[in-house]
Amino acid sequence: MTRTGDEPFIAAVKPLVDAMGGEMIPPDEAGPEDVVLAWEGADVVAVRLPQLADSLDHILAAMERRQGRPLADLDRKAKQEVVRVLEARGAFAVRHGVETVASALGVSRFTVYNYLNREKGV
Repeated sequence: MTRTGDEPFIAAVKPLVDAMGGEMIPPDEAGPEDVVLAWEGADVVAVRLPQLADSLDHILAAMERRQGRPLADLDRKAKQEVVRVLEARGAFAVRHGVETVASALGVSRFTVYNYLNREKGV
């Protein structure tokens, strides 16, 4: 997949690709929806971006790893903060986003909507 000398570039972008839940593939295997990254004038790697629904699951799993425990085990204030962060990242624009987040937090959809409305000052 790489030419000699490309490894530092690939190592530099890998954390970003991993954080997005993407997949690095050889540039010659890239499809029309993939993003091909070039370095010093040559295609080095392509990034296959996840589907939006998969991204939400990936974001939730990453938040859980950072917390060091299931999101459902967090206290109310921490759950409200999770909802705030997820809203800022567009999680609720994804179909069934509220339901997915509610399930991960161990709360009802109604509770997630309350957290969202509280954040907006409604």
